[in-house]
Amino acid sequence: MAENEVIRESIPEFETLADIADFWDEHSTADYDDLSYEVQFDIQIAPQKKSINIIPELSERLISFAQLRGISLETLVNVWLTEKVFELAR
Repeated sequence: MAENEVIRESIPEFETLADIADFWDEHSTADYDDLSYEVQFDIQIAPQKKSINIIPELSERLISFAQLRGISLETLVNVWLTEKVFELAR
């Protein structure tokens, strides 16, 4: 080994995301270029959620219906709206 050659440590096995972040905060990926390889992957970005205002009286009734069914308000509203849209599309 040459006198000026720096010995790098191997990339350890990480247990947490914090461990990964700490390691790469203190090391350069350029030092591990020979261990890397090119990858390709697709990312599907979920559409942004929309908010709507519901009159308080209706909101209270919807919450009650959802609780009786043991589901979230969001699930109840999505199911009912989906049913209505398909009904109207016939």
